[in-house]
Amino acid sequence: MSKKILVVEDDPVQQQRICTALQAVDAEIIVAANGQQGVSKAVEERPDLILMDVVMPEVDGFAACRQITSGDTTREIPVVIVSSKNQEADKVWAQLQGAKAMISKPFSDQELVEQVNAFL
Repeated sequence: MSKKILVVEDDPVQQQRICTALQAVDAEIIVAANGQQGVSKAVEERPDLILMDVVMPEVDGFAACRQITSGDTTREIPVVIVSSKNQEADKVWAQLQGAKAMISKPFSDQELVEQVNAFL
């Protein structure tokens, strides 16, 4: 059975870039365009890993991460924040919301794939 990765990213260009980089990983890629969709898809699809943007409409990535990592059926799913918000305070806040790691934008494809492989 192949692994599933949920990509939660509202910017279509960034979403496509992440999905293209993930072609190097043997996994099914699922996408969500905002935090609310991300939480819903996490519950429905039960992915093995979630890559989460922070700045999104409706529900931001930190709030979505908190909902996923505290949910009964989703708390075991690792969430990796992928964001241009890369100050030390953002990294600490991400950890407090339950994120397992953080990748700063802009990122290299290799950096993204290595981080993903560390969790799959």
